[in-house]
Amino acid sequence: MNLKKLHYLLSGLSLLLITASTASAQTAADSIKYNHLDVFDSTPWPVTTGDTRSASGQPGQHYWQNRADYAIKATLTEGQDTTVTGEVTISYTNNSPDNLDYLWLQLDQNLFKPDSRGAATTPIGGDRFDVKGFNRGGYHIESVSVTYKGQTYKVDPIITDARMQVRLNTPMGAKGEKIQVKVNYSFSIPFYGADRMGRKKFKEGYVYEIAQWYPRMCVYDDVEGWNTLPYMGLGEFYCDYGDYDYFITAPADMTVVGSGDLQNGAQVLSTTQQSRLAEARNSDKTVMIITPEEVSQPATHPFKGSLTWHFKMLNTRDVSWAASKAFIWDAARVNFPSGRKGIAMSTYPIESAGNDSWGRSTEYLKNSMEIYSQEYFEYPWNSAVSVSGVALGMEYPGIIFCLSNLKNGGLWGDITHEIGHNWFPMIVGTNERKYMWMDEGFNTFINEYATEKFNNGEYFNTKTRMANGIARMMTRAKDPLMVAPEAINDYGQYYSKTALGLDMLRNVVLGPERFDYAFHEYVKHWAFKHPLPYDFFKAMNDASGEDLNWFFKPWFFTTWKLDQAVESVKYVKDDAANGALITLLNKEKMAMPVILKITQANGKTETITLPVNIWQRGGEWTFVYPSTSTIQSIELDPDHQLPDVDRKNNVWSGK
Repeated sequence: MNLKKLHYLLSGLSLLLITASTASAQTAADSIKYNHLDVFDSTPWPVTTGDTRSASGQPGQHYWQNRADYAIKATLTEGQDTTVTGEVTISYTNNSPDNLDYLWLQLDQNLFKPDSRGAATTPIGGDRFDVKGFNRGGYHIESVSVTYKGQTYKVDPIITDARMQVRLNTPMGAKGEKIQVKVNYSFSIPFYGADRMGRKKFKEGYVYEIAQWYPRMCVYDDVEGWNTLPYMGLGEFYCDYGDYDYFITAPADMTVVGSGDLQNGAQVLSTTQQSRLAEARNSDKTVMIITPEEVSQPATHPFKGSLTWHFKMLNTRDVSWAASKAFIWDAARVNFPSGRKGIAMSTYPIESAGNDSWGRSTEYLKNSMEIYSQEYFEYPWNSAVSVSGVALGMEYPGIIFCLSNLKNGGLWGDITHEIGHNWFPMIVGTNERKYMWMDEGFNTFINEYATEKFNNGEYFNTKTRMANGIARMMTRAKDPLMVAPEAINDYGQYYSKTALGLDMLRNVVLGPERFDYAFHEYVKHWAFKHPLPYDFFKAMNDASGEDLNWFFKPWFFTTWKLDQAVESVKYVKDDAANGALITLLNKEKMAMPVILKITQANGKTETITLPVNIWQRGGEWTFVYPSTSTIQSIELDPDHQLPDVDRKNNVWSGK
């Protein structure tokens, strides 16, 4: 064959190969939504001014936050219209560099006014929070006064829905200036307080779970100044830290429990109860303080008229309490990693008793506190109490409310979740009103760890594959995680999508050692402070040594989906012994590392991982696998760790 003819044939073959390759690429490209320029975007996270927050995701050298200390006296008056009447004195410290012409306070009970924004925006069929309001709902503000630089004067507050503005006669100075605000108030206790508080009748009397029970300061921070988003039901709370000294006066036949430490047990408890409580502080087994048989006995509550219970809690962002004639009460010691001891307690009516139900509440609470303290950050307070009542599940520092009819694994899950919130957001003080995923999702993530550890995994289900459920959720998701709670269509993704994201970063992207170190650094640096989402993203990038923005931006700011696929397998020189050319597609807009389980005809099976960086140039990637015999099958993500929305194209068969 002459050279001219050979050149002609080679040219034709090259053209044929190029055409076939182009056609194949076009076919693959037609099915790909992925754009690598969107995922690997180099735009940096926003920064604050004045070095308040560092580029490393830590508080900056000039970080500041304000402080609110509270002295509260409140009285529970039981009747047809059971009320709380109170007086709160707030000592507010302005550590900001700004003078303040006015102060903003939260009036959360105003959610229950019939004309509140929360009532107006509740779906006609109701929802879990079911904010409809009631005729007697909301705060009655009797008086407001201000004391500043030795001068005291009354203020006519400006009340807008669930917020109150206190306009000052003289601007409050910056950088450590102090002011006092005193408010006299009252409110009727709703029966169903948006699944966060309320009252429920049991055989031996009502259980009152009392929260959002005093006017409290809005947060003034370095990002938005005054944070005045209204309380509308789903979005929770954003509070400054301070010391609380509070007194609850209630009928003498009630047991009262609350956030923090009881200061006057000798005045409100019987001698027997004091002795049993002392025993519980030294017992890893649950000790009964009030037994089921003793609930209605006169000797259980030997005092007449009313009693005042005195509690203190230091460096906390809130307090709450509960009261009832119906309470069974038990307790056990909590052992902290430092050697310090605390106490876990539970109060519940006879309807909740039993070893398959609330009889194990203190065991669940104690173990959760010990697990989270060992793994993440030592619980900083001395006590915690779990209360059975009307709320499905709600958390406050040192006290949690869980539904009265929960049993076994359902009760464990509720208790470990609600007390887990004492880490997020009670220790790491995020803005729940705006970034719900930073408390619900982080807490759901650590709940997985606690459930695996508790009692050798008694309630841990290894068959549950969260990724599959999240994949289904992502196919119908309308809103990203960064949407504020009142605007989101499916708030469940705050919990599960966030938790899965952290699981994937830990188990697929970084590995446990790198992830755990970075996560612990974030918790350590932001304990008792106010991190933004961007602080978390920066902290994880910095401490792990990995730029994870390709994950953070799609996962939290978009509703993008993940769909990895095996496109084809070809052998080098048509011989499997020379290696295999495996082509993968990233068909949807998200990117993740690729995990492949490859099985050859000779029986050899191995799992390999390709980094996310293979998708930096586009949505198609071919690599050489050193096969020694024909490939029988390939499966992407064999352990279902990723939320792949189409698993049919995850499997390739040589047959």
